[in-house]
Amino acid sequence: MTDLTSGVGKLPSAEDEARFWALVESAWERLGPEPAALRRALLTRDPESDDDDDGRYALDPWLDPFLDSLRQLTAELSSAELTDLDRVVERKLHDIDRADVHEVTDGSDDGFLYCRGFVVALGREFYEAVSANPAVAVPDGECEAMCYFFARLHDKRFGGWPETGSGISRESCTNPAGWSA
Repeated sequence: MTDLTSGVGKLPSAEDEARFWALVESAWERLGPEPAALRRALLTRDPESDDDDDGRYALDPWLDPFLDSLRQLTAELSSAELTDLDRVVERKLHDIDRADVHEVTDGSDDGFLYCRGFVVALGREFYEAVSANPAVAVPDGECEAMCYFFARLHDKRFGGWPETGSGISRESCTNPAGWSA
């Protein structure tokens, strides 16, 4: 679905976006109640608190198991399905590529990308909370692997990076709307 009049590339479908978020939730659910409680605590913590011991990094040891779970859930997906999911991740990362989010998460260009990967990896509810109120984001929380998760799976299984056709980049500081004064 390319809109040639506005220069907008292919957008993720509502079905692809719903599938993506459902896969993320399923991957977390397979890990049991502890990471679910930690995700809830991150979402409900006071973002204005200066308490460094508020559990904001307690999910770090759960990220690799989450990604392994997600990998298992997507083991049988086709090239087109992985491309569709990569397009969703690319769009989500692009949409929160904003100065106000960067102000909270900090980091270099790569570091900011990995921080946005963390936001996406934590699921739809956390993503939407950060998008609405960047103070909810975790300073220096990173999940580099989420940023190119489906692209790397596609490359490994099908011998090349997927062509999303989106016309956007997930890289930092590439969303003009997010960095305008």
